[in-house]
Amino acid sequence: MRIAIDTGGTFTDCVFLRKGRLEVLKILSTPANPAEAILTAVRQIDPGPQVEIRHGTTVGTNTLLERSGARVALVTTRGFEDVIAIGRQARQNLYDWLATPEPPLVPPELRFGAEERTLWNGEVAREVDSAELQSLLQRVSASRPEAIALCLLFPFANPSNERRIAGALASLGVPLSVSHEILPEFREYERASTVVVNAYLAPRMGSYLRDLGQAVDSEFPDARLHVMQSSGGIVSAGLAAREPARTILSGPAGGVVGAYQVARLAGFERIITFDMGGTSTDVALVDSKSNGGLGTTNESVVAGHPIGVPMLNIHTVGSGGGSLAWFDEGNALRVGPQSAGADPGPICYGRGTRATVTDADLALGRLDPEFFLGGGMRLDEERTLEFMTRQRDSLPDVDAFAIGIVRVVQTTMEKAIRVISIERGHDPRDFTLVSFGGAGPVHACAMARALRIPRVVVPRFPGALSALGILLSDVVRDSSRTVMMAPDDRRLEGAFRDLEKRASLQMRAEGWKGVGFRSVDVRYVGQGYELNVPWGPGLLARFHDAHRKRYGYSDVARPVEVVNVRVRLVAPTGSVPLRRRSPGGKDASKAIVKQRRAWFAGRRVNVPVYDREQLRPGNRFTGSALVVEYSATTVVLPGCRARVDGWGNLIIEVS
Repeated sequence: MRIAIDTGGTFTDCVFLRKGRLEVLKILSTPANPAEAILTAVRQIDPGPQVEIRHGTTVGTNTLLERSGARVALVTTRGFEDVIAIGRQARQNLYDWLATPEPPLVPPELRFGAEERTLWNGEVAREVDSAELQSLLQRVSASRPEAIALCLLFPFANPSNERRIAGALASLGVPLSVSHEILPEFREYERASTVVVNAYLAPRMGSYLRDLGQAVDSEFPDARLHVMQSSGGIVSAGLAAREPARTILSGPAGGVVGAYQVARLAGFERIITFDMGGTSTDVALVDSKSNGGLGTTNESVVAGHPIGVPMLNIHTVGSGGGSLAWFDEGNALRVGPQSAGADPGPICYGRGTRATVTDADLALGRLDPEFFLGGGMRLDEERTLEFMTRQRDSLPDVDAFAIGIVRVVQTTMEKAIRVISIERGHDPRDFTLVSFGGAGPVHACAMARALRIPRVVVPRFPGALSALGILLSDVVRDSSRTVMMAPDDRRLEGAFRDLEKRASLQMRAEGWKGVGFRSVDVRYVGQGYELNVPWGPGLLARFHDAHRKRYGYSDVARPVEVVNVRVRLVAPTGSVPLRRRSPGGKDASKAIVKQRRAWFAGRRVNVPVYDREQLRPGNRFTGSALVVEYSATTVVLPGCRARVDGWGNLIIEVS
């Protein structure tokens, strides 16, 4: 059995295949030890001795956000120890003179310079000698690091000095992150930041995955543990422990993969994904017409730290169902980024005492207390109204408080969608919003209406779509190298083959055989930034088109250079049956289970509550309405028209 598990801030979601049928399980997360919820879920599923567990983890993300990682020593070329602190000299708050930036992950006393030098063309101007190695080893050892990041100048052109220093530092017995292995690319600051982040996460991630693996092995001796990468592919737990920087957006990446697969089956090629969970909202844009599938970026910034390894282009904001409402010093209502999480959780869960977005949705009648988690967990509506009444401050009543919370959080999420669409040259009116996450379908119609997105797709199992994406993902290994060559340079073929050979050996060692996909980062000579395009005939035309779309112009007469070569090896892991369902006519009235008083269009009205399990393909209805199911609730706003397609997706045409 293959089980996909996505650990979120509030719930741990599981999707698995039993007797050819997809099933879903949601249990409350255990933030202090995420492995507890995972083991509880696997025991409830009872898969038998042979099981593959695929895990989307938030350990790396939370470690960065909480700054609770390892004590890292940074070793670099002498004279460049402070690159990690200097960065790009960009001010995040240009006019806030009192703003204090977060200090680097490596303090000055843990930065060490080595007497060595490799030039940009790979020539070794100064080899590191034995005396320097011994001195460096003594200094680093005396600092008592828990992990080491090694990042010299130009090791992507010639890694000989870096390899020699790495061999010496390995004797200290702490996790070692080496730049020419993790990110053999130029841009010193971004590469150093990536390697430092990897080292910062390695001890905690390694310990977590090791403990989880041992706990799984003790109960399921033939089990295999894999981890979702931020780039949309699966890797072994061993590789994830060594290179945790590749797993920082592990769970959200599963959601994008799941949304892409579901939308493609339903006939939608251009989508915006809207994943609203308990703690955060993740949005991404996928345009199959332009890039042929899921696109990745190498310019991500997570918690203020540049990460250069490939990631799906996901934008995250601290707005989720558990986001806390509060009033600032000017008595303005704010929501998030602080979250109630799973412990204590929203007020309506029975333990929390501070109002959240979920509480506001319940107070407005947009959640039904009887049908939460399929009736397995009843929401406490009376307790919610009592605590929200105490906290409404100067607002006239609970309705006004709840409406304010919803408007504030929806504005934040609307801005996030604008970042990945309008600000990057895409018109939201040309896309379909694919909504999922436990809280996403509640707010999806409002998001679409605000941005004039014509339709919303709510897949089956929306609250567990990230886990479904993890279940559907292939094994992926990404490799890259900076080359700085002309597009017609014959040496490019050799560079591709070297990357493919190395990645193939790594895959074979884990029992996989992959198919290679080549791409290059290209720019006009003299530019500071580049665009990634597929390798092959028509390369220059594709680059000029991409440049015109991104920047509004192109120049076919200007010389072009290939900056980086990239190889993605993909090993398919077997399909998961997503079956069409038999039609049931247009009449959806048989699926109505009750009427509920809910706030729509400025007043409370009676709205029908549909049980999604009873909706059949072909069924149609018009909002206002609620659609309840095990993993989420969908709100259909007044005037919006909903129908069920052959795959069981709820497709809402937004008026």
